[in-house]
Amino acid sequence: METFFMYGRYSAAAIKGISSGRTSRANAIVRKHKGAVKAIYALLGEHDLVIIATFPGVEQAMSASIALGKATGIGFNTSVAVPVERFDKLAARA
Repeated sequence: METFFMYGRYSAAAIKGISSGRTSRANAIVRKHKGAVKAIYALLGEHDLVIIATFPGVEQAMSASIALGKATGIGFNTSVAVPVERFDKLAARA
């Protein structure tokens, strides 16, 4: 499983839909796409929230990101996260 950071930005319509129910639906969408939510944080600044989730691969993460956007009106920017220990090994081989 790979870790992904899904940074969200609220639209005006998405702000109106903020609720614990929507959070539960977001968790269900991630599970539907073979993922698991590890944490969700509200943020200040460039992004309004971040979902930290694991997925088997990029395709599942991309599908979940699109599905979340459709269901919530929140635009997501999704990035894979590589543990620094793994990154160091990759860098040593480069």
